[in-house]
Amino acid sequence: MTEFTELWPGGPRYAQAEHFPLGTDSVLLADFVPLAGARRGVDLGCGGGILTLLLLARSEKLHMTGLEILSAAAERAEENLRENMLEERGGIVCGDIRGVRALFEAGSFDLAVANPPFFSLGSGALPRDPSRAAARAEGSCTLDELCAAAAWLCRTGGRFCLVHRPERLSEVFVAMSAHGLEPKRLRFVCARAGAAPSLALIEGRRGGAPGLAVEPALLLEDENGAESAELRRIYHR
Repeated sequence: MTEFTELWPGGPRYAQAEHFPLGTDSVLLADFVPLAGARRGVDLGCGGGILTLLLLARSEKLHMTGLEILSAAAERAEENLRENMLEERGGIVCGDIRGVRALFEAGSFDLAVANPPFFSLGSGALPRDPSRAAARAEGSCTLDELCAAAAWLCRTGGRFCLVHRPERLSEVFVAMSAHGLEPKRLRFVCARAGAAPSLALIEGRRGGAPGLAVEPALLLEDENGAESAELRRIYHR
């Protein structure tokens, strides 16, 4: 029997998919995504559907589609939607990000989001289990292929938001720009003031004009080493 956990008091109930643990990166990305004017969104590589659930919890006007290549994870994402009675506002498609042109019409969405594997192939040893390897590295979808899919799916003016590693930021920007997704917002995540960033939250706009806004860093700890007020807000604590 699937065990669901309430993400916060009165919030969505969620059961993790194997190899896709609930991480801070997904939670922070869901908070970073702008939802004003968004009616249709797509979660590329949705895993167990945590981003989909968190975004649906933020906006009752939003419909989300999760796209996931691993059937077991896609099934868990569907379970999570059913558990929260969100079938009318969300759906899951089991398919390959690289094949979005056969799955969706161009410009079908106002918003695309992704928490992709952070490591390129060849950057380190991978788990032997294919599913674990797919969750960690870009074996089934490269960063360039991800941005190509997001560009196809987003209407002109639509947004693409993702979380990635700071050391790959230049690659992210190059891939986005190559597919007509202009980087518009950037926010680094740091453990504490003065620490090097551990994550980068990025928003691009399809067909957007040049101009990048760099926002103040999101700090996970305050000056006393306790959780920051912003992190407590994001986690509903």
